Amino acid sequence: MNSPAPLSKTRMNAAERRQLVLAAASKAFARGGYYGTTTDAVAREAGVSQPYVVRMFGSKAELFREVFARAVERVMTEFEPVLAKISADPENEELWGEMGAAYTQLLLDDRDLLLVMMHGFAAGSTPEIGAQARTWMTRIYTEIRDRSGATPDQVRTFIAGGMLLNTLVAMEAPQHAANDADLAELASCAFGDGLDAAAGEAVDATG
Repeated sequence: MNSPAPLSKTRMNAAERRQLVLAAASKAFARGGYYGTTTDAVAREAGVSQPYVVRMFGSKAELFREVFARAVERVMTEFEPVLAKISADPENEELWGEMGAAYTQLLLDDRDLLLVMMHGFAAGSTPEIGAQARTWMTRIYTEIRDRSGATPDQVRTFIAGGMLLNTLVAMEAPQHAANDADLAELASCAFGDGLDAAAGEAVDATG
C-alpha cells in the first residue's frame, strides 16, 4: 500500500484540511474499527502529526462520530432522488430495486464508508457512539418511511437487505464465494449482477 501524501497546509484552507483528515480517518476506521484504531493511525493515514489530529477533533470518539455521521449522510443523499419516485407508488418493486441498486453501487464505490457504518453500529457499548448509532438508525428508518410513504414492514425489509450487503462485504464474502457454493448462492441473491464487481472491489481493497 502506498504511503499517503502529506497534507499541504499552505494550499488548503481549514475546511479543506478537515475534510481530507476525515477521508483518511474513514480509511483507518474501516480497517481497524473504532476500538482498534488510534489517532496516531489516522495521522499516519493523513500524512499529518497525531497532535494535529487531536487539536482538530479533540478526541478519537469525536473524530469517529464525525466520520460516522459523514457516512450516513452520504447514504441518505444517495437515496434522496429515488425516495421521491417511490412516494408516488410505494408498491412498485422496480423502484425499490432501483434504490437497492443505488445502495449497492455506493457500497462498490466506497467500501470504507459502509464498513465505517458497520463499525459504528457495533460500537454500542461506547455511550456517545451507541447513542449516535441508535439515532442514525432511527433517522434512516423514519426518513425512508416518511419520504416514501411505505409501510414499516417495507422499510424493514429494505434496511435488512442493506445490512446483509454490509455484512457480506465486511466478511469479504464476494471474493470467497467461489470456494463455497452455498455462500455463492447467498451472495448472488444479495448482490445480483453486482457480485463480480463486489469481488473485484474487495480484492482491490486488500491487495
